[in-house]
Amino acid sequence: MKQSLLRRAALPAALVLSLGLGACGAANETTTPAGESSATGGADSGAEALSGAINGAGSSAQQAAMQAWIAGFQGEQPDVTVNYDPSGSGAGREQFLSGAVAFAGSDAYLKDEELEAAKERCNGGDAIDLPIYVSPIAVVYNLPGVAELKLSGPTLAKIFNGSITTWNAPEIAAENPDAQLPATAITPVHRSDKSGTTENFTEYLAAAGEGAWTEEPSGEWKLPGGEAAQGTSGVVSAVKAGEGTIGYADASQAGDLGIVSVKVGEEFVQPTAEAAAAVVDASSQVEGRPEGDIAIDLARDTTEAGAYPIVLVSYHIACTKYEDEQTAELVKSFLGYVASDAGQQEAAKAAGSAPISKKLAATVSDSIESISAGS
Repeated sequence: MKQSLLRRAALPAALVLSLGLGACGAANETTTPAGESSATGGADSGAEALSGAINGAGSSAQQAAMQAWIAGFQGEQPDVTVNYDPSGSGAGREQFLSGAVAFAGSDAYLKDEELEAAKERCNGGDAIDLPIYVSPIAVVYNLPGVAELKLSGPTLAKIFNGSITTWNAPEIAAENPDAQLPATAITPVHRSDKSGTTENFTEYLAAAGEGAWTEEPSGEWKLPGGEAAQGTSGVVSAVKAGEGTIGYADASQAGDLGIVSVKVGEEFVQPTAEAAAAVVDASSQVEGRPEGDIAIDLARDTTEAGAYPIVLVSYHIACTKYEDEQTAELVKSFLGYVASDAGQQEAAKAAGSAPISKKLAATVSDSIESISAGS
């Protein structure tokens, strides 16, 4: 079944949304006082007042959108505190599976073994992946005098595996006949932390590299060499700091760095919201997942005109069953707000993202409705 999705991005690099996450655990995911009235679903003018706190962690690509979601939700529910630590997708999933946080943000959906491990954490229920944010991953570079750069999948794979070492290499020159390419050494920059952005980028290299990329896609960078940096902001900073550098990061955080146009079919495509939407629209939903889980199998090797294949679908991960009613209600209400038109519009204004499609929003909302408490 094809699943229509939509768009985009996140913005500031060094926003820390964690408010005391270090001390949180399964026992203090919420602190709703006994007897307080509460309601499930998204925050809106008709919702009953909630109080308490929930903690989340994960995707740094989501951080600007998350800031907007938290502010908007807490505007509707001022007695609720939502804390989020943008520690990276891998760290977020680990904290979620251990029960340290109530929900996670992740730029990759849960693997089968993680889904199995989540059954105990989710009180006998399932963990579900909810796609709420779509963004192109930009290949960013710092090469003075080269304002435009075009690269194919195989050339990118050879740059990042260390086979191509200088900017005037024949493969790069052939794809950029009008550029004045220097003999500067190439310094590839990759994430040092476990990252959904890395997993999405290596999935693209494996699918579009025409055999040049032999590593299995992974959220952890496996190859030696290059330069490692922590988080999205770390990669951007490292690329800015070194001449001849090239890296990958959420497109909205690229700033004034050069952005590579990637070859798709017979054209070269920039990472725009529209181009990201085009490849997601051509992708299908992963089969064999738990009920309510919405994981997307992206068409990385597409040749569709106007599509940009290096894209991440970022998810919120939640349990279908929480141990206590208060946690279930707060998670359900917050995620309902995130998926709502109001939440998507707030993220669009703050982070430059585009609202998810109405079809996807309805599907996500149905999954959120399955969240409950009990065994």
